[in-house]
Amino acid sequence: MLATFVIGLREGLEAALIVGIIAAFLKRNGHSLRSMWVGVIAAILLSVAVGVILEIISVGLPQAQQEGMESIIGAVAVIMVTFMIVWMSRHARNMRSELESTATSALAQGSVFALAGMAFLAVLREGFETSVFLLAAFQSSVSPFTAGLGAVLGLLLAVGIGYGIYRGGVKLNLGKFFTITGVFLVFVAAGLVMSSLRTAHEAGWITVGQDATVDLSWLAPAGSVQAALVTGVLGIPADPRVIEVLGWALYLVPVLLFVLWPHSKRPGKRAYRVQFGLAAACAAVALVLFIAVPTANQPNLGSAAGAIAITGTDGRQLGTVELTGSQGTLALQSTVPSTTSSAATSSIALDSSAASIQNHLGEDARAYSITTDTPVTGLPTTLSLDALAQLNGGRTPVGVSRVTNPGPFDATWQATQTVDVWVVGDTLLDATSTSVTTLTLSGGGLASARTVSVSGGQTAPSLSWAVAPQQASEIAAALSEAQLAAAEAALFKVYLPLVLAIAAIVLAAFGARGLRAARRAKVAPIDPAALAESGPEGGPDSSQPQTDKTPAHSTSI
Repeated sequence: MLATFVIGLREGLEAALIVGIIAAFLKRNGHSLRSMWVGVIAAILLSVAVGVILEIISVGLPQAQQEGMESIIGAVAVIMVTFMIVWMSRHARNMRSELESTATSALAQGSVFALAGMAFLAVLREGFETSVFLLAAFQSSVSPFTAGLGAVLGLLLAVGIGYGIYRGGVKLNLGKFFTITGVFLVFVAAGLVMSSLRTAHEAGWITVGQDATVDLSWLAPAGSVQAALVTGVLGIPADPRVIEVLGWALYLVPVLLFVLWPHSKRPGKRAYRVQFGLAAACAAVALVLFIAVPTANQPNLGSAAGAIAITGTDGRQLGTVELTGSQGTLALQSTVPSTTSSAATSSIALDSSAASIQNHLGEDARAYSITTDTPVTGLPTTLSLDALAQLNGGRTPVGVSRVTNPGPFDATWQATQTVDVWVVGDTLLDATSTSVTTLTLSGGGLASARTVSVSGGQTAPSLSWAVAPQQASEIAAALSEAQLAAAEAALFKVYLPLVLAIAAIVLAAFGARGLRAARRAKVAPIDPAALAESGPEGGPDSSQPQTDKTPAHSTSI
């Protein structure tokens, strides 16, 4: 409630001040306020419609897309509130003179509607910011009702203060007001950065930097006043992740310094020196991180490295299986006993174009399914009717009559083997093999050949196997740990340096622009007439009376 109250108060007062300045100017010049109020009401309705539409769209989306929508809204809200804080920090002291100058130009052209348009655009800008910021605050709040109540109370108080300032009955130090509320909103926006990063992870957009940092449950127990302040107002979760803490700090520190830095000590025309210095610092930190942060190590598969044990249908170890080659030319090589009890090695090529992505044992793996027909040797080539019935589970196969087909039969054996393989990178995660053995019978009184399916476990046990479950679990755990380590290494070695490098480029560009402006000002010719009109210090002639010396924090309209 406190966060939305301050948002409503701050944004509402900004709009109220702008409208009040325009209204006072119109009244002082004898013009009707009707056109201005039309613009104000239209802007309010449009702003409310934007908030409602965004909420309707967000609610109608599936869960993952809702999280993504909340991330986008939060990011837009952070950008808007940052722009608003920076703009007010630079223009609050001269807001009245700037607006009246623009209004004078509009009236000089005989256009009251231009002033109405000014009011419309001013309220619309603040309304858009308020709608998006409040919507983001609602989505991250525990109680939407109290959040909405805080916003309404803040807006009502802003309207009351704005009217009081307009009537002259309320005096408010706008400089201190905007500084204090600006500091609070910086913390709220930093919390929105954390919330946006978390919802982006839940939407599947951000997977790096998800290690836990500190446990704040002791500081803000669920349901306590501290939790309402830390989590509900400042947006800091009880279990912040690494990337959330980084985002919070990278936003909070520079923006908070900008808000709190005294105007008298700001570099002014020589700001390019500070900008170049900050650019160099960001570039240096990015370079150090890129060089110093180690790359992620290969997964430590332990006993699962190399050949992996496979078990038969009875659970006993049957042989080994391993991947050979490199990604794109992988092959599965298995060593299992043959039907003659001697070890047999077979290799199955894995066609990357036939792979699909499946989640197996908690890992996103490339899945292959290969079916092959293999002739079976070492089994009887002649079967009696009783032996055939035994292979068929004690029953005479369908289509074979003990009267007309007494046997013996000529037998040809063939196994259809289906191997399912799951691969992560160049690592074998899991593999299984199932087989169906078919028996083709002829002779023995049969008018034509007949094909009978029999159990692979009874006829070709070496073709039915699976990776030992314990080893598959060990491989999955090692891969998960390696992927987490790789993501953390990428965060500090790639993504954070990239952000700092972009910041360095932006700061250097602003510094270069400021340097060019300073050089142009240094070589600009001096106008003698302008020099004669200026005082001894280069300012307005001190001999002339100063009739409009409005203090920097003036609140009269």
